[in-house]
Amino acid sequence: MSDPNPAHAPDKDDKRTLLQRLVEFLHPGPETTDELIATLADAEDNAVIHTDSRVMLERVLQMAEMTAADILVAAPRMDVLDIDTEREQLVDQVIRTAHSRFPVVQGGRENIIGILLAKDLLKLQRAPELNLRTLVRPALFVPENKDLQALLREFRATRNHMAIVVDEFGRTAGLVTFEDVIEQIVGEIEDEFDTEDDPEGDIFALADDTWRVSGDTPIERVQEEFDCHLGNSEGAEQLDTIGGLIAHEMGHAPRRGESLVLGGLHFAVLHNKGGAVRWFKVTRAPEPVATGAGQV
Repeated sequence: MSDPNPAHAPDKDDKRTLLQRLVEFLHPGPETTDELIATLADAEDNAVIHTDSRVMLERVLQMAEMTAADILVAAPRMDVLDIDTEREQLVDQVIRTAHSRFPVVQGGRENIIGILLAKDLLKLQRAPELNLRTLVRPALFVPENKDLQALLREFRATRNHMAIVVDEFGRTAGLVTFEDVIEQIVGEIEDEFDTEDDPEGDIFALADDTWRVSGDTPIERVQEEFDCHLGNSEGAEQLDTIGGLIAHEMGHAPRRGESLVLGGLHFAVLHNKGGAVRWFKVTRAPEPVATGAGQV
């Protein structure tokens, strides 16, 4: 006779919700976060919850111990707009950096007077006489030790998508976005620049005789593809990826809009993610023009 109650076979007629089944499985319940995470793994093994649910629940538990300081974009890496910049230059900067919202400063990067949404600049096309200051929205300021769950609630309550993080002395430590917090739960949110991870990186030839090269492409592959030699400087031999090499040569983490000529190639930062370069736009650097003996 077959077992009428197989251990792991899910009951299709089971009307209990996921939460009800999980509560019954946990009873009487773990006493620490580590025990709860281990219990969630057991729940997954027993088909009580799906793998995706287990991963998200673990991330929620881990997020409870994180603060704004753990995920912020540091102040030196923030793309800010100066309210006193000419409008044409301001629009060019918005297009170049391709963010949807920016901290607005006046008289220095430390003096943040608000937030400007890129879409609001379209209003200037219809009403050029409009004062730019009227488009600047109030900024949300939060302390470094603000826990992420409280920050998420504040984002939802205030309908803000960006917060300026300040340290204990009131100085700007960086910024954090609503997407940054959500990614702690659901994982990295891919965008139109993202592709599936490839250990060999990606090099794409474009129609205008340029290339799109991912930052994690091995240096050797770039050298083979473009028949060039990269990395003569001290310490470069210890680097593996083209993104790491460019950062080493620049002396800092490259930012969108920055560029560098190396090995006869012009590397322009096309897109950043999480402080690292995701894509470079690469072109052949023009050959230097030789100066003739009698040329003035």
